[in-house]
Amino acid sequence: MSLNLIKLCVGCESVEDLEEWIALRLDQRRRAREPVEQWHTTRMVPTRRAELLDGGSLYWVIKGSVQCRQTLLDVRPFVDDEGISRCHLVLHPEVMRTDWQPRRAFQGWRYLHAKEAPPDLGSARGDIAEMPPKLRRELAELGLL
Repeated sequence: MSLNLIKLCVGCESVEDLEEWIALRLDQRRRAREPVEQWHTTRMVPTRRAELLDGGSLYWVIKGSVQCRQTLLDVRPFVDDEGISRCHLVLHPEVMRTDWQPRRAFQGWRYLHAKEAPPDLGSARGDIAEMPPKLRRELAELGLL
């Protein structure tokens, strides 16, 4: 069973914001002739790397709810220019929408076991993904999603 991470998506108002940001960063890297891959930099390095890379994902909390995930491709520790240990969480650029799951704010990332992770929105629930984010948020707050 794979292990996942969960993290707040600070600065994003919606999944669409996250997708736009990813597309912008990938385009910037392409134009700069850098490797075209997406990563998120974090201070703490996960110690359970093998479990995370065995099918794990990074679940994003946006506006108080888990709303989507990205598949983890690699965990790359490094030391920045100031001598601080950091980590790049290399992610597949495709954002998979999930059922909304309320989450309180927290700092950093946390491990998330597969049994605790919200399921992906399947084709049977694809109409939910097409709803405007504000409507989805209101329905989730009412416990209707």
